[in-house]
Amino acid sequence: MNAREAAVAELERRIGYTFGDRDLLERALTHASVGDGARTVRHNERLEFLGDRVLNLCAAERLMALDPDAREGEMSRLMASLVNYHACSRAARAAGLPDALRLSASATKIGARKSDAVLGDACEALIAALYIDGGLESARAFFLKFWAEEFERLHEPREKDPKTQLQEWAQGRALPLPVYELVSRTGPDHAPCFTIAVTVDGFAPERGEGRSRQDAEKAAAQMMLLKREGPPPAGAQDEETGA
Repeated sequence: MNAREAAVAELERRIGYTFGDRDLLERALTHASVGDGARTVRHNERLEFLGDRVLNLCAAERLMALDPDAREGEMSRLMASLVNYHACSRAARAAGLPDALRLSASATKIGARKSDAVLGDACEALIAALYIDGGLESARAFFLKFWAEEFERLHEPREKDPKTQLQEWAQGRALPLPVYELVSRTGPDHAPCFTIAVTVDGFAPERGEGRSRQDAEKAAAQMMLLKREGPPPAGAQDEETGA
């Protein structure tokens, strides 16, 4: 047994399920970078599509079971905390997905095996494979096991994301809203890298990078926030004296 075969066996041990359809499992674990999109290579993108829907169903039914009287708006807010690529990537790591994935050498070299986005997609593909191979109960069992910690943290206060913090900071100083501009997009389609510049009136632009445009904007906002304790821009009103 080679290292990857051992990793797949460990994955099945952790999730408590042995696949009857080995080809289905292999497809769920195959990233689109393998074969550079060749039609002969069956990768996991279509399974991601199905897995996302199954994940949403499992999360929705669990939320309704936990609080039958919860309003739709509150459940939608909680759903957003449960169904996102950060939560999926945490579940993927706990299940042992990173070592079991099939990736191209180039994708591995640039760190795709550690990428939250890649792992999140693979997690959704695995959920779809469980649904197809073992039915909804198998997918639900995976969800309940690997989302248990997400539910424990569900009602904890959550820090606002950097873009929201930066917007509120600018508004508090009577400044225009931050402006985000795409500087560059590099890398292959399956592992892009975005560079975003954010500008706040009176301050030098700051840049951030990420695997998605949204992540790059958050990184740029965070860089700007790190410098928010500097002197106010020329012409801005002094917050303490009102001068």
